[in-house]
Amino acid sequence: MMNKKILNVPLYIWVLFLVSSLVFITFPQIDLYISDLFYNAKEFPLNGTIIEEFFYYSVRPVILFLALGSIAVFLYNVLRKNNLFGINGKVMLYLLLVLSIAPGLVVNAMLKENWGRARPSQTIHYGGDKEFTPAFVMSNQGGHSFSSGHAAAAFSLIGFALLAKSRKKFWMLLAITYGVLVSLARVAAGGHFFSDVVTSFFIVYIFTHILYKLIIEEKE
Repeated sequence: MMNKKILNVPLYIWVLFLVSSLVFITFPQIDLYISDLFYNAKEFPLNGTIIEEFFYYSVRPVILFLALGSIAVFLYNVLRKNNLFGINGKVMLYLLLVLSIAPGLVVNAMLKENWGRARPSQTIHYGGDKEFTPAFVMSNQGGHSFSSGHAAAAFSLIGFALLAKSRKKFWMLLAITYGVLVSLARVAAGGHFFSDVVTSFFIVYIFTHILYKLIIEEKE
């Protein structure tokens, strides 16, 4: 039953998204409890460390490399009438939408720019001057914490993993692992609450699988 798919997304993903959202709304202190694990009463000591900055600054070049690489292969295929890696017009449309809709339009343009949730390091609880507000509750704090743009961009690698012709589970695990590590780095640095990165994961996962069904699977 839980393996049943709705819009190409497993039912258990929809259920987990709903349940986690209700938990974050009902028990908002979970965010503070998790952020407390990375706070030493004065600062977030992992902020600015080599490993934190590596994951923070790695997202953009990784996405650019994959996007530009895909474009280069696509142009090669068009000019040489080849089918290297199976990258054709539909695949390019799919990748464009994967990188723009969930991480770009939904997370960054709609949520981050309008929700107003203060980042952990900006809140009074962690030495800042802004109020803590729960996830999914719009705020007037003028912050950009909900949800996480870096996590969304990192998890968008799921879209590339879905295109794998072989070892798809391996590439999917690698993509999710990278997204988790980027998310942990943002939480550890006080840049985001746990609910911010979890929400970004579900948004990207759901939209990516829907786009795959609509654009890629329909042609097979």
